[in-house]
Amino acid sequence: ILEDLMIRVETARPRRLALDAAERTLALHRFAEAFLPAYAARKQLQGWLDFDDLILKARDLLTDPGVAQWVLFRLDGGLDHILVDEAQDTSPVQWQVIELLAQEFTAGEGARSGVDRTIFVVGDKKQSIYSFQGADPEGFDRMRALFRDRLENVDRGLLNLTLEYSFRSSEAILGAVDRTFPEGARAGLDREMRHRAFHADLPGRVDIWPVVEDSEAADPGHWADPVDMLGASHHSVRLARQVASEIRAMIDRGETIAVKGGGRRTIHEGDILILVQSRTDLFHEIIRACKAERLEVAGADRLKIGGELAVRDLTALLSFLALPEDDLSLASALRSPLFGWSEDALFRLAAPRKGYLWQALRHADRAGTETVPMLQALLDEADFLRPYDLLERILTRHDGRRRLVARLGQEAEDGIDALLTQALAYETTEVPSLTGFLAWLSSGEVEIKRQLDAAGRRIRVMTVHGAKGLEAPVVILPHSAQRTVTIRDQIYTLEDGMPAWKTGSDARPEALAAAHAARVQREEEERSRLLYVAMTRAEQWLIVAAAGKLAKDGSDWYSRIRRGTEALGPVPRDFGFGEGLRYERGLWPEDRVLAAPETAPPDTALPDWALRDAPRPDRPPQPLSPSDLGGAKALPGDPLAPAEAEDVRARGTWMHLLLEHLPGTDPADRPALARALLTAADPPAPEAAIPALAAEAEALMARPDLAPVFAPGSLAEVPLTAALGQGRLSGTVDRLIVSPTRITAVDFKTNAVVPDRPEDTPEGILRQLGAYAMALAQIYPGHEIDTAILWTRTGALMTIPRELGHAALARAGLA
Repeated sequence: ILEDLMIRVETARPRRLALDAAERTLALHRFAEAFLPAYAARKQLQGWLDFDDLILKARDLLTDPGVAQWVLFRLDGGLDHILVDEAQDTSPVQWQVIELLAQEFTAGEGARSGVDRTIFVVGDKKQSIYSFQGADPEGFDRMRALFRDRLENVDRGLLNLTLEYSFRSSEAILGAVDRTFPEGARAGLDREMRHRAFHADLPGRVDIWPVVEDSEAADPGHWADPVDMLGASHHSVRLARQVASEIRAMIDRGETIAVKGGGRRTIHEGDILILVQSRTDLFHEIIRACKAERLEVAGADRLKIGGELAVRDLTALLSFLALPEDDLSLASALRSPLFGWSEDALFRLAAPRKGYLWQALRHADRAGTETVPMLQALLDEADFLRPYDLLERILTRHDGRRRLVARLGQEAEDGIDALLTQALAYETTEVPSLTGFLAWLSSGEVEIKRQLDAAGRRIRVMTVHGAKGLEAPVVILPHSAQRTVTIRDQIYTLEDGMPAWKTGSDARPEALAAAHAARVQREEEERSRLLYVAMTRAEQWLIVAAAGKLAKDGSDWYSRIRRGTEALGPVPRDFGFGEGLRYERGLWPEDRVLAAPETAPPDTALPDWALRDAPRPDRPPQPLSPSDLGGAKALPGDPLAPAEAEDVRARGTWMHLLLEHLPGTDPADRPALARALLTAADPPAPEAAIPALAAEAEALMARPDLAPVFAPGSLAEVPLTAALGQGRLSGTVDRLIVSPTRITAVDFKTNAVVPDRPEDTPEGILRQLGAYAMALAQIYPGHEIDTAILWTRTGALMTIPRELGHAALARAGLA
């Protein structure tokens, strides 16, 4: 009986979980139904718009039936070009706006005739790392296909170009990148990814440091240390010190890097970029360790003001000045470097007091101390000075800045300056009162984004997201150990587009489980793209390190880069702190050079020949091409516009490929071969055009009257060379039929307008056929020479009499 009950419970469990999730999602939708209109009304009442509102309202303006057509008409009258940069980070709603703006580009004749309107999109899916901002890398492909189809409908082509050259990184760095993401392991990246170094002679190096082993037990440290401070034996602390000491050693021993213009120079702090995945303890420990090594470091790229000790000390003092009865704030200020009281002194003052701490301090102040006079002076001015002026008085007149930096280190400067900046920003929007400023600071955690792209000669420590678009000669990746994929999203979008509230992993119905799995997959793909961006920030030297545990399945960054580097054949290397690997290419001198003082070069008189242009040698005679002997190649009515001519040339290339390779292939294998040929062609054929091209080639090969052209004994793409006039002819015949007494040369032409008679053939084509006949007469003496044109559009095989070709060559002065 119990077994039957458990089977029924098991069978009903999926339905129960789905019902629970549905009720949970229904509650969310009911809340949204009440909250979102109220939220929108509040924003409208205040006249506020966020960034999403701007995008949505722009889209609505282009889709509102009442005004959309008029707006599009007005835009059509003044919009010639659309440029989309960083397209891989464009959100779906942004793509909708772009699509609507470009709608008239592909709708035929616009408001102004004779205007060639274009859309130019630049993007790299491999660098799409901003999904938290709505970036949709798959949207890049969808929109490319959409615009390609629309442009084809109006007889316009979509030019798809790939930039394989890297103007930043050396060959060694790019080789490590390619091996880190081998074929079959490029989920989320470009599956046809290829890299070439523009600076091919630039030396490069990849160092794989040994892993700093995970600290088994947390170091308890001294009992008086803060409880959230990592111990000296913690693996993150050890790696941070290792990174800082190695940077110091690199600079001290005069490591050099190549200059892209030529030569070498010694390395300095500004050449080094340290990238982490997130601002964990390791991030802050590296900054601290670099400062301990007296290295010039630019500090954190993002600064949370409320978390800075110097800011907390200053705000404690401001809180006391705003409310003298705030005993806790006064006690915090007294213990801070601003006053430097000891724990014992504060206890002796506070423990026996009967009233407020400020009253006890005024009556107990000992001779020789400046605490009370300083506090009293600030209290007297607090009601009259703006927050910025009050802060500046604390920091300058009362020596607060020097005291804070002396105790907390140079990193305190960042927080102090950020607080002053926020005080100025507050005064531009609010009444500058001290109480209001403190309330404004405490109402939300203010985070400052600092621009480190121009840090000068200072080490930059930042996240990979913040380093997008930056580069450095030396890049260090210390944050590459195991990292758990954590999905913080609370709302998933189901397959039908319905938002659903996420449930726990043990109570997740099938629909939510599928949505969660898809979200995890997207997160892992973005992690791969993040690794790609991190590695490609390096110009010449990439250093990979890790602290803690590695993933058992080898999915962590360290393991992936190490596997890729091992495929390049690195050599073992003793770095002084352990055995690792080094792979390098190019000239890396082992003898380090110290920076020499710059001296002006002596004046040298140049010889006369150095001031004259070298004589230009005569160009040797170039062979003549049969297809480049002058004359028209098409009859009136064929496309002549540059863009259309490119399409015609591309179509000719695709048809020649098919007629070259398909005739000797089994008919069952022809569709697959045709697709492979047209996809790999330069330029590749559009997906939608492949079936029509293959069908046209099949129809030509199936015609009985063309059987001799494609017979097994015929030759395809036959190169030939012979004397022609005073020069040399070099060309390729599309099809050559050789018999004991007769030679027939067939040339394929894809012209849209086909002549009715051989005499009406365009002059340039007649010259080409005449050149073939003259060359073949020299190669095959004693044979009858025939030339013919296969017009692929009609399937007509037109024989060109030899005298027509000879006369055309005579008109060109070549006969």
